[in-house]
Amino acid sequence: MQNFSHKLIDSTWRLSLLGFVLSMCLIFLSGCGGTAQKNNEIIHLTLWQSINPPANRDVFEKLVEKFNQTHTDVQVESIFIGQPQLPKILTAVVGNSPPDILLYDPQTTGQFAELGAIRPLEDWLEKLPLKSEIIPNLFEELQLNGHIWSVPLHTANLGIFYRPKLFQAAGITQTPKTWKELRQVAKKLTIDRNGDNRPEQYGILLPLGKQEWTVFSWFPFLLSAGGEVLTDNTPNLMTKAAINALQFWQDLIRDGSATLSPPERGYEEDAFISGRVAMQITGPWTYIMKSNVDYGVFPIPVNIEPTTVTATGVVHVMKTTPAREQAALKFLEYVVSVEFQKEWSMETGFLPVNIKAGQSEAFEQFISKKPVLKMFMEQMSVARTRPIIPGYSRLSDSLGRAIEAALLGESPQKALKAAQEHLELIWDNK
Repeated sequence: MQNFSHKLIDSTWRLSLLGFVLSMCLIFLSGCGGTAQKNNEIIHLTLWQSINPPANRDVFEKLVEKFNQTHTDVQVESIFIGQPQLPKILTAVVGNSPPDILLYDPQTTGQFAELGAIRPLEDWLEKLPLKSEIIPNLFEELQLNGHIWSVPLHTANLGIFYRPKLFQAAGITQTPKTWKELRQVAKKLTIDRNGDNRPEQYGILLPLGKQEWTVFSWFPFLLSAGGEVLTDNTPNLMTKAAINALQFWQDLIRDGSATLSPPERGYEEDAFISGRVAMQITGPWTYIMKSNVDYGVFPIPVNIEPTTVTATGVVHVMKTTPAREQAALKFLEYVVSVEFQKEWSMETGFLPVNIKAGQSEAFEQFISKKPVLKMFMEQMSVARTRPIIPGYSRLSDSLGRAIEAALLGESPQKALKAAQEHLELIWDNK
């Protein structure tokens, strides 16, 4: 009996000990659960981008990591999406699985807004002190139907790069300031050394193709001629300005002083770097600035008014949940900050969208070593945008076909008329 009592006491003690251990485990697990819950308060956001070249992408990834290191409640994962980008984005939107943040072109804003895929930002931006630091004329590219739909990641504009040594060899002492002068200079720079009617050197490269680079490159000439391609948000390509701008490009071809790029590759700089062309329409992101060739840049020559076209990348907040959208806004605030804009611009060649970043001592020292950037900075005051409308892709496609047809010999009037008629058939079928 005594032995049994000892066993009972021993068993009771063991059960008590087991209960204590189990209780401690439960307390520990409860503590682990509290830690997991606390960690779940960190909002993990996905950001889709298609930044190229890879060197620029690396700069962006480094800046995203800086954001993550300084924010304990929001972490952003940057995901590169390859070609074709727009179908992937639209598929994700329709499938209700969009990213939280999207870096893309402002010309698709209308399409995203029409789908209800992006969040308007004006209420948030009005309360943001940084709003006054964003370059004012960029807001044309951020707005549609009374709403602000994005903030700018970077900006730039188009100018004409040229080879000073080739200008000097042709006896040209000044860069052209008007269309007439550009045409004259292009003729002087076109050289057929062996007399086979195939010049070894052309005055200027023009982009062949139907896609956006062709439209983008032609747009400054349309704007300088005082033109638009919309009347009351409806396509109107049959304007005097549009015809004149397209005629000017065709005149350069007919003069024999312009050569066409390979199809849809008007952005490539091989011909310029090798000296086969003396002038090329492009912006400060160009590889030319990293090459070893001599180069300079001048503003788009004037027909009626000085102007150029912006090349802006924007950041959208996709519609998800209120908490995720608010977290995404913290990243957007970081993107337009002086800190981000200085580093991004100095390492990529794009221009800062933040006025204070552009006026900073660091950036001014940077552009003092790259004086061509001063020209692009100065041009920002007259830079304008391509249309921000839901049907921009259809407009651009038709306009690109018209430009290509004219470069291949069709009269500008006929090419633009065909494009206009096509748009009138499809414009209301949204």
